[in-house]
Amino acid sequence: MAVADTHDTAAQRASGSSFYTAMRIMPKAQREGMYEIYSFCRKVDDIADSPGPRDERLDQLKLWRADINALYSGSAVSRARSLAGPIKTFGLRREDFLAVIDGMEMDVHADIRAPDWATLDAYCDRVASAVGRLSVRIFGMDEKAGIALAYHLGRALQLTNILRDVDEDAAIGRLYLPREALQEAGITSTDPREALAHPALARACAPVIARVREHFARADEIMSSAPRRAVRAPRIMGEAYKGYFDALIARGFAPPREKVRLGKARLLWIILRYAVI
Repeated sequence: MAVADTHDTAAQRASGSSFYTAMRIMPKAQREGMYEIYSFCRKVDDIADSPGPRDERLDQLKLWRADINALYSGSAVSRARSLAGPIKTFGLRREDFLAVIDGMEMDVHADIRAPDWATLDAYCDRVASAVGRLSVRIFGMDEKAGIALAYHLGRALQLTNILRDVDEDAAIGRLYLPREALQEAGITSTDPREALAHPALARACAPVIARVREHFARADEIMSSAPRRAVRAPRIMGEAYKGYFDALIARGFAPPREKVRLGKARLLWIILRYAVI
């Protein structure tokens, strides 16, 4: 693996993401801390999604786990050393970094196909809400409210990703839609391509859509009660993803499913509303 990113390189890695605009509005220390968290997540996610042998990918994730543990033991290991500053400044917790790695390992051990709701929720907690728990410490939120926001907004964003990326995931052999929802819709196959071709796919997506709405609503309630400065970035992230979510609902799930995108005008309005006005 390469030596850990500098702040500039970490920012470059984030620049193509949906979260880049939200990161840019933060003060320098917070912004750089978020870039480093994003860079870490991208690196371990790239390992999980690479086409290499599973045992080699698991070994790489084990090395990252060892590096995180070493960092918290005072060793400035090469790949994780750029996280040392944000960890010290914002009190970031080891267990949240390790949870992200746990989530990546779920994808590597075997391609996830129609997990039950409990397994899907555990996955969302590891790959999304754990990142949220790291982020809310950088945002400066109250501990209790921050953890609750990470729980709900993380799940809202990840479930939106799952709905948005069903075809991309199927192309690499994955199907994240929950088993119970598929079965209730009459879809018995867990083969990704067969499931996505089923005429009842929209019915299988409906319970996921309902949970997304519930999590967004709870996240909005939490942010409405929090200091405005502390939630500017998550507000932008949440509103941007609501744009994707609304576009998905409008498009539907019958084939052909065109890729949904967030219009520039809507993104500009979100930035103006939460970062400027």
